[in-house]
Amino acid sequence: MSVLATFKKVNLITQKCYFLAGEVLKSLNKFYKRKEIQRLGADNGLDARLFHQAFISFRKYIMESSSVSADLHIILNDICCDAGHVDDLFPFFLRHAKQIFPMLDCMDDLRKISDLRLPPNWYPEARAIQRKIIFHAGPTNSGKTYHAIQRFLSAKSGIYCGPLKLLAHEIFQKSNHANVPCDLVTGEERVYANEDARQATHIACTIEMCSTNTPYEVAVIDEIQMIRDPARGWAWTRALLGLCAEEIHVCGEAAAIELVTELMYTTGEEVEVRNYERLTPLTVLDYALESLDNLRPGDCIVCFSKNDIYSVSRQIEARGLECAVIYGSLPPGTKLEQAKKFNDPDDPCKILVATDAIGMGLNLCIKRIIFNSIIKPTINEKGEKEIDLITTSQALQISGRAGRYGSSFKQGEVTTMHRDDLAQLKEILSEPVRPVKAAGLHPTAEQIEMFAYHLPDATLSNLIDIFVSLSQVDGLYFVCNIDDFKFLADMIQHIPLNLRSRYVFCTAPLNRKEPFVCTTLLKFARQFSRNEPLTFDWLCRHTKWPLAPPKNIKELVHLEAVHDVFDLYLWLSYRFMDMFPDAVLVRDIQKKLDDIIQIGVCNITRLIRASQSTAASGARRVKSLKAYRSAARREDLKTHGRGSLADRLLREGLLTQEMLRQLESEWQVQHRNGRYGPSSKRDDQNSSKETGKKKK
Repeated sequence: MSVLATFKKVNLITQKCYFLAGEVLKSLNKFYKRKEIQRLGADNGLDARLFHQAFISFRKYIMESSSVSADLHIILNDICCDAGHVDDLFPFFLRHAKQIFPMLDCMDDLRKISDLRLPPNWYPEARAIQRKIIFHAGPTNSGKTYHAIQRFLSAKSGIYCGPLKLLAHEIFQKSNHANVPCDLVTGEERVYANEDARQATHIACTIEMCSTNTPYEVAVIDEIQMIRDPARGWAWTRALLGLCAEEIHVCGEAAAIELVTELMYTTGEEVEVRNYERLTPLTVLDYALESLDNLRPGDCIVCFSKNDIYSVSRQIEARGLECAVIYGSLPPGTKLEQAKKFNDPDDPCKILVATDAIGMGLNLCIKRIIFNSIIKPTINEKGEKEIDLITTSQALQISGRAGRYGSSFKQGEVTTMHRDDLAQLKEILSEPVRPVKAAGLHPTAEQIEMFAYHLPDATLSNLIDIFVSLSQVDGLYFVCNIDDFKFLADMIQHIPLNLRSRYVFCTAPLNRKEPFVCTTLLKFARQFSRNEPLTFDWLCRHTKWPLAPPKNIKELVHLEAVHDVFDLYLWLSYRFMDMFPDAVLVRDIQKKLDDIIQIGVCNITRLIRASQSTAASGARRVKSLKAYRSAARREDLKTHGRGSLADRLLREGLLTQEMLRQLESEWQVQHRNGRYGPSSKRDDQNSSKETGKKKK
């Protein structure tokens, strides 16, 4: 056969292959779009997302693999020749899908485990008793929580569940001052009322820490509207459904009454509602502040970002006024000290600048709330950041802090910094609070362990993804956002840990936007995996303790991150006592760090000035250096023209005469040996011509 004939035959075969590949691709796409196939996929556990992923993998396998089975080849050939139907591909597709998604083989079991439609059944101890539910409904400063706490104090045994450490600490102190022994339980701390560490009859705790196995006479669940919180709502759901108490006193916004009533209907328990009115009048002013020159004693400016806090506080002190500062990432001790300073009638500090952290947990003597802005960044149910107007609930919660009952101000006032925001604020405050529609749920460690039994090779992050995708909830519930959990799961995935320990590390309360804290958690997990205890000395080395008072805002932010690291250590120490053995020592230095941070916050305007002057001087230095270099280049060009590359490198100090001689010597050797090739010789000749022209 001639070469030409061979070439034609190869070309024909190639064209035929391209034709067949195109036909196969068309058939696969037709298979993917068929509703019957999608329904069959759903019946076999492939939801829309999994079906799409499985198809992409199946198509790639057919189009690119050289090991497609003979029976699949025959089916594809029949389809391309119109002797078969695309539906015949389904058994092969399903077999491939099960290889990449092993859970399809045990889908029935996984669906049972992730069935979240009957949460009341998770708490048999609570279902075994008939509980009395009392809902104390009312706005901020209406006395609703006060009445619930009075019943808590008069009971033989009780538990208070609050959203913040500050609130738990306040009830702990109130109870013990009233001669009712009460323990404090938070994620990072256990304080016993009895010296012999015997458990007291009363407990004040953060809501995540409440026990659903211990019987009480009275339980108080504070801020029940947070049952809708995208991240923490599950804790309120668990407390409401699971606490073993004869009386459950629920406190919060009236917007949650309907949901709580419906949830209790599913448990067979009735809800008694007690409504409360605000104890002091609250007036929305008809004028905005417009200028910080119009500030008065008892004013609180509410900002929704740290940068605004820094800016406003500096402007206030530039006017010769002292101000206290409170924001979310400050340690609880520092917040209390700043609140104490503002509340003290003998202290010259009469202005407060704060974020919405003042909305709960602090008793403040505020006369007037001033919204610096009515726009706030939030995280939605999908974990996405949004910037939107504050809600009616948020506006009421913050505004309600003005004119607290029992303070020196008998009525409260609220306004805005800017005139344009005032009409909008009035509209927000006049709207009814949107009803709370659903309660949060979160997969438990036991549920994830059962998933892992069926899917031993899946990562924790994948297990959570699969659980959420398969979970079934009814209309009264939603699955809480798990992005933070997954972020930590992915971060420590490469570290060898058993599943229960891994789960605990991933539920650690930390802000994933703080790199220092996240890095420390990674180091904690690595040390833990080696079975090496994390000692006080190790922690001091890592955090460079002892630390000095901050000289600028950057250093203050770092100190706050170190405080969070100490919190993280203490939180882990109550879950792995043998591996985090020095909790007492760490708590001692955390108190010292709190004092150092307080010094920084008291001097916050000086820190802001230092930060701004450092930034300004740095900018000036960079600008001067750029100007100097630019001028030097211009002068150099004037004096020497562009010059050769060697001349310029010599002038700029990037090349010495010795280096230049060495380069020339090496180039000559390589040129003689012919290592440059024809193109290099041409370049060399052109270069010589150019040099000759310049010499002329």
